[in-house]
Amino acid sequence: MGPGDDLIGGLKRGEAAAFDRAYEQYRSRLYGYLARMARRRELAEDLLQETWLRLAQHASQLDDDTDLGAWLFTVARNLFLSHVRSAMTGADRLHTMSFWESQATYTTPFDLTSANETQQRLELALLELPIDYREVLVLVVIEHLEPIAVARILGIRPEAVRKRLERARTMLAERVGDRPHHGGER
Repeated sequence: MGPGDDLIGGLKRGEAAAFDRAYEQYRSRLYGYLARMARRRELAEDLLQETWLRLAQHASQLDDDTDLGAWLFTVARNLFLSHVRSAMTGADRLHTMSFWESQATYTTPFDLTSANETQQRLELALLELPIDYREVLVLVVIEHLEPIAVARILGIRPEAVRKRLERARTMLAERVGDRPHHGGER
């Protein structure tokens, strides 16, 4: 029995404290994932809320050995994919947002400006990746999920996760390398 087993038990028993702990532990990570996938804050917030509703509805049915993080990311992913399928006929306007929150402290205005430029270039390049590659990159690199958990979330083999991640990193590097610096044209 691991540390998450008590949490699963509490969720299964409908304990509000367990739900609060799960919410505290996973809310920001799920939101970050959904925001990066949806590319719209409002949609990410709606999908996040629906993810928590699904947990509340299905908590009593969780298996004792459920990996709660993988379960929540799977639900969030399925909700996002359902939204994408239903929105394919409509033309959604996409809004970008800051995804690469840095914990670094900048000593000069030049350092801050340079970091912001790099961050913007990374954000734009990430948003341009095909969804299958963007998703694996977000889950492994940004959300720090183990590839085996990502494989379960995506319903693919761990080797496929490794290959997608390798290709996603290459595509991201190519896109960042192709961007003009300082607003100049190439």
